[in-house]
Amino acid sequence: MLYLTRRERFSAAHRLWKESFDKEKNEDIYGECSNFHGHNYVLEVTVKGKNDPESSFVINLKTLSKIIREHIISKLDHKFLNDIEMLEGKTPTSENLSLVIWEELKDKIPNAELFSVKIYETENNCVEYRGED
Repeated sequence: MLYLTRRERFSAAHRLWKESFDKEKNEDIYGECSNFHGHNYVLEVTVKGKNDPESSFVINLKTLSKIIREHIISKLDHKFLNDIEMLEGKTPTSENLSLVIWEELKDKIPNAELFSVKIYETENNCVEYRGED
């Protein structure tokens, strides 16, 4: 099995805040992140499959990039994550972002299978989801 990763970038703002918590509890749990702020995210999407005998690709990287840009980047880039439909009712943590991105992409990769979604919120912090519950 071969594993192929495409990296994309997007910038977005968010506020880690739950309406069901009071101000004190939000600040206690989320600290400074309870304030409005933004990140330059790095998204890595890894697919797995066998290389096509004709093209020798698992998937053409241009095709994979187009899928990610159409279904993810166009919805997240330069947006306020608290207000986007994909995250409705969820706190816009990187953990939740990885879950909703997985759901958006899992059935959209032709001739390959989605293996993982990895999101770097900062150069020191990332989340990876592989579709496991």
